[in-house]
Amino acid sequence: MIDSPIGVFDSGVGGLTVARTIVDQAPTESIMYVGDTAHAPYGPKSPEDVVHYSMSIADDLVARGAKMIVIACNTASSVFLERARELYDVPVIGVIEPASRRAVAATRSGRVGIIGTTGTIASGSYQRAIAEMDPDVEVHAVDCPQFVPFVERGITTGRQVMGLAEAYLEPLHDAGVDTLVLGCTHYPLLTGVIQLVMGDSVTLVSSSEEEGKEVARVLYQENLCNNAVSEVGSDGVFDASVVNEFVGPDPVYRFESTGDPHRFARLARRFLGPSIAQVSHVPGGMGR
Repeated sequence: MIDSPIGVFDSGVGGLTVARTIVDQAPTESIMYVGDTAHAPYGPKSPEDVVHYSMSIADDLVARGAKMIVIACNTASSVFLERARELYDVPVIGVIEPASRRAVAATRSGRVGIIGTTGTIASGSYQRAIAEMDPDVEVHAVDCPQFVPFVERGITTGRQVMGLAEAYLEPLHDAGVDTLVLGCTHYPLLTGVIQLVMGDSVTLVSSSEEEGKEVARVLYQENLCNNAVSEVGSDGVFDASVVNEFVGPDPVYRFESTGDPHRFARLARRFLGPSIAQVSHVPGGMGR
């Protein structure tokens, strides 16, 4: 079981930002990644459709022996996480809780901004999570529906993206938020533009990075680490950075796309570099 891969899925290439963090935080772990590019983006789709696509992929990952399911998509996390935890006997990690926890800890003014897809923002998942953690935090949420299509096309800089960011982020700038959650795993590729628009005084919280850290924490707590001899600090807290001795086979990374695998591979190398040697095509939809 501990040698089994971690199953990660997203609507497209954005979830590779989560995979990148998992590789950094848990370098002995193998990963099976599915990008559902045939149905991307998930944001504008109905919750029923997103659950349909997500369940198809998660069912398949579990059937192929994944020891953990990582929903590397905020939209899917917002509508499928609880159901997935009921369906599967392996740990299921979502994006929203870890990022919300970090935002609450980071804010100084008590004013937090959230940006995400239309589906994520409409679900109110971040708003509820933050309210449960600290009801005194003031949350300002804005949907940014065109960000994902730009990232999926490999466009992350330029006047068009900057103009779009300025328009989307103006209400958050006016609200005086001091912390901004990038509530979509595609958005870390737009960090430079977003930070420029919001200013250096605003702390950006990457949902991708926080989810990757959560994966490392759960691996340790559930005794699922892949043959790693890890260390625990004097305070009793596990620190993934002090994993210093490994036994067992090298990790294996498998990447799959329900759409064009060649296009996926070209974009994916921007996230993970030349380590993505090949992307396999898998059919989308139920019954995979």
